[in-house]
Amino acid sequence: MTTYDTIVIGAGMSGVTAARMLDDAGADVIVLEARDRVGGRMHTDRAAGFPVDRGASWVHGIDDSPLWDLVQALGIPTLEYTVGSFQAGGRPIENFDGEGRAMDPASTSQWVADVEQADRLLAEEITRSSPGDTYLDVTERALDRSGLEPERIDEVREFFRHRVEEQCGAWVGDLDAHGLDEDAIDGDEVIFPRGYDELPRRIAAGLDIRLGHVVTRIERTDRGVTVSTRNGEFSARNALVTVPLGVLKAESIEFAPPLPDAVGGPIARLGMGVFNKVFIQFPERFWREDSYVLRALGEAGEHWHSWYDVSAVSGIPTLLTFAAGPFGRRMQDLSDEEVVADVVSALRFLYPDAVGDPTAHWITRWGQDEFSNGSYSHLAVGSSHHDHDELAGPVDAVLHFAGEATWGDEPATVGAAYYSGHRAAERILGRSIDLAEFAAGITARERTPAS
Repeated sequence: MTTYDTIVIGAGMSGVTAARMLDDAGADVIVLEARDRVGGRMHTDRAAGFPVDRGASWVHGIDDSPLWDLVQALGIPTLEYTVGSFQAGGRPIENFDGEGRAMDPASTSQWVADVEQADRLLAEEITRSSPGDTYLDVTERALDRSGLEPERIDEVREFFRHRVEEQCGAWVGDLDAHGLDEDAIDGDEVIFPRGYDELPRRIAAGLDIRLGHVVTRIERTDRGVTVSTRNGEFSARNALVTVPLGVLKAESIEFAPPLPDAVGGPIARLGMGVFNKVFIQFPERFWREDSYVLRALGEAGEHWHSWYDVSAVSGIPTLLTFAAGPFGRRMQDLSDEEVVADVVSALRFLYPDAVGDPTAHWITRWGQDEFSNGSYSHLAVGSSHHDHDELAGPVDAVLHFAGEATWGDEPATVGAAYYSGHRAAERILGRSIDLAEFAAGITARERTPAS
């Protein structure tokens, strides 16, 4: 049996980043991937002739972002789309009140001002919160202090709930009071008209990646690690585990000996959220040409709250909406037809007699995906930001972890996956790796003909 320098488990963004860096340094690396494709939770569906990003979509904030630097260095085209941060204002948004009526500019301006006021109070309540406080606790305290009318309080409460669900995939009462502390967006956000998975696929080009290799056991030995899969065993001096937190929480992989509490504790304490996408195409646009988002407030938006215009990717009128948290888990048990009918019914409440019959749709069910068991991590009650970074290990100097759940500064993002892969590679090699040189190496290989 061949003994490698490092076995990387998972060919998502963190896994291919680390593997590429180790391979560039001359290490003998193999990547074991359970799926039949590279990218993990970066999954672009091109079956319709244009890209549909079923997984990650955005770079959340391009200012001072090494991820954005990589995208630019590789010449990957992007479109500015700055509402992935769930803004109340700042971009053209068509707002509808609880009765489904379009809000005029004055009403919209007052709505944005009220949310900003409540957010300021919320920040104060989070600062003075106690251990064990949930985001729901601090939200209610802020709303109690707001002085807003009861109906407006209900609308802001609904807005905050949906914001938590979109950002974390969790119910507001399950999220720690500090769960959105690291959610600041610096600069514009962008999406990818050619599909986001171009990034991990280009990084991974030329690596030894074994698809369809489901890892079942990782044993730490005197010689390093032995990794068991349904396709046989592999040995190496190091292993880097980059599977999603949901897989670790499900104990789909046996660790022998068991993981120490320094790593096992964060796995148990952190939460794994569910965030599902519903893309629907229509024969004609029934919303304004310049609108980024259609948003229903209050009762009208209890389930389907926001629709994002992503028509620019395909050139066909397309809206993207989300089902996250508890609603996202319930939605997964419905048929595609039931989901689409419910979304269209909600839109017709806002646009009577204007919504045509859908021509196509795409629906995700990440919570039912055995190789992710959810969408991304969040700060559950009882966990802390330190848990993210502690999860990275290493264990016994031979077992490392990477992925969005292991990066405390901005978990649940592609940036976190990229940076954690970089950190893991540096720890395994015992030296620093320049990200600009890393990007230059990818483009240089692409210009060099295969021998």
